[in-house]
Amino acid sequence: MQAPTPATVAKILVVEDNRKLASFLSRALSEEGYVVDLVEDGAVAVSQARSIPYNLVILDWMLPSLDGLHVCRALRTAGKTVPILMLTARADFCDRISGLDAGADDFLPKPFDLSELLARVRALGRRGQRDRFLEVGLLRIDRQDRTVCFAGVDLDLTHREFMLLGYLAREAGRVVSRLELLQNVWEATYDPGTNMIDVHVKNLRTKLGEHAGMIETVRGVGYRWHTEVDILSPEARS
Repeated sequence: MQAPTPATVAKILVVEDNRKLASFLSRALSEEGYVVDLVEDGAVAVSQARSIPYNLVILDWMLPSLDGLHVCRALRTAGKTVPILMLTARADFCDRISGLDAGADDFLPKPFDLSELLARVRALGRRGQRDRFLEVGLLRIDRQDRTVCFAGVDLDLTHREFMLLGYLAREAGRVVSRLELLQNVWEATYDPGTNMIDVHVKNLRTKLGEHAGMIETVRGVGYRWHTEVDILSPEARS
């Protein structure tokens, strides 16, 4: 078996209520050099994956408390970008589509070959490392550890500020509408008519200090994150 390199997955959460299979997976992954945690319950898996920075989640579809689909959705809603490999005996094409739509990155039907599972684990590990960091100019976002550094200074952000900044940075240079921010950061389907976006943008600018102008207000439309360090006029920030 091929041992993982530093660029691949290091810590894996296996969510499987079949103890025999869970033990088999734990032993096989451990022999490959991975650190493995086992969980049997969907709700426990969500709680644990929210608090521990895993590099990969191997997730069974049928689980007590919450099934695999609900676990996927809960983690994605919480902003977790950890790669998820879903295991299931359900081979129906529509079921696979449902799993992918819920946030799973890959899908492996049971029974599976161990060598194929390990190959997928390595592939997802490489993908996870590429997707972990977002860098735009002087901004560096670590999606896994949920940390932000700008111009060498660590920013202490709330969960919503982190989500907002991450979305603006991902779309750097493009004007992002208020409705788009509501849909993707607050998961709202309509504008409630409050100033919550403005409040969060103001707080982000305060934490950016002299670089507050990186977030530009485009009146009547939304906001834009600049790709270069620009010091904008006060009118552009208002």
